[in-house]
Amino acid sequence: MTVALGRLGWAPEVFWRATPHEFWAAFEGWVDVNCIQRPDAALSPDEVATLEAMKQRFPDRPARKQ
Repeated sequence: MTVALGRLGWAPEVFWRATPHEFWAAFEGWVDVNCIQRPDAALSPDEVATLEAMKQRFPDRPARKQ
């Protein structure tokens, strides 16, 4: 209900009249429109190459001792 009212902007009566299928279809559309990557989505080969290049350019360094 939080997603429907908060993210989708539905009124409570719209939420209560919607079927589970309608809710999930609306939510998946919202995810796609907002370019949100699902947690289970794998990185594309281009994304992996970009990360590898960044690791080469900006290697991790140990934290300085104070």
